[in-house]
Amino acid sequence: MPDRASGLSARYARALYDLADERSQLDQTVSEMAALGTLIADNAPLQRLVTSRAIDAAEGFRAMDAVLAGQGFSDLVRHFIGTAINNRRLRDLPDLISGFAAYVAQKRGLITAEVASAHTLTDTQRTQLAARLAEAGYGRVSIREIVDPALLGGLTVRIGSKLYDTSLKSRLQRLRHVMKGAA
Repeated sequence: MPDRASGLSARYARALYDLADERSQLDQTVSEMAALGTLIADNAPLQRLVTSRAIDAAEGFRAMDAVLAGQGFSDLVRHFIGTAINNRRLRDLPDLISGFAAYVAQKRGLITAEVASAHTLTDTQRTQLAARLAEAGYGRVSIREIVDPALLGGLTVRIGSKLYDTSLKSRLQRLRHVMKGAA
């Protein structure tokens, strides 16, 4: 099922990207889709609308269109969301939004690095990390931060399927395994 969802979101993302680019509305569409993702994440009634199985497609379309029109979204984004809803994809909307963001990042040559640390990174640490990743051949990197106190110290950096783990937690786990082997 995950492959189907990612394939689905990729198809929708490609279609929206191409249409927005064709109409010279790409930057506006990118910012509106990001705003829509934030709007859904921060609005409990809207989350219920999106995740509800009981809502008819026509009702979902009217409700979402009213919200989008009220928030000043462009016709392109409103029609895109309407098409997704008419195709019974209202529940997939968060995946479609994140899939679009990932597609745009890929097209623009951006790589997203998911960085987990025990404490919030400082601006200097962010800059140094981005520079090190660029030196390692990752080019333009967007850093998405996660604070995980369980790491105790250090970082974990995930780029695609690669994981770089310099956390104190994993170092202690490796030491524990070595000590068990020595006993």
